Amino acid sequence: MKPLAQRERAQRDIEDAFDFHLRDAGAKVASDFVAALDDAFRHLQHHPGTGSMRFAQLLDLPGLRHWRLDRFPYTVFYVERDVRIDVLRVLHQARDIPAQFRDVPQCEHPSRPQ
Repeated sequence: MKPLAQRERAQRDIEDAFDFHLRDAGAKVASDFVAALDDAFRHLQHHPGTGSMRFAQLLDLPGLRHWRLDRFPYTVFYVERDVRIDVLRVLHQARDIPAQFRDVPQCEHPSRPQ
């Protein structure tokens, strides 16, 4: 099992999604979102290679994978490193995904080892 590290943008994405669900649907739905995210993170820690590489090819970002949450329209974008899994973003599936990755900082670029 590899440890999981959330990049700053991923943390902001999660906070924004939680706040949205809390405000618009209530504490139970916000809590369910966190539980679905935790389930996805546990899965990725044990099986990091199961995420799709579709966006890696589409965006020309080698190593970028994604995994969809159960019951919520969100996707975890991550890169498996030698010693950990870097979660780069957690985005709503209706967002313009390519636009969210146009300005990936070099320190977070999927093809750069860290």
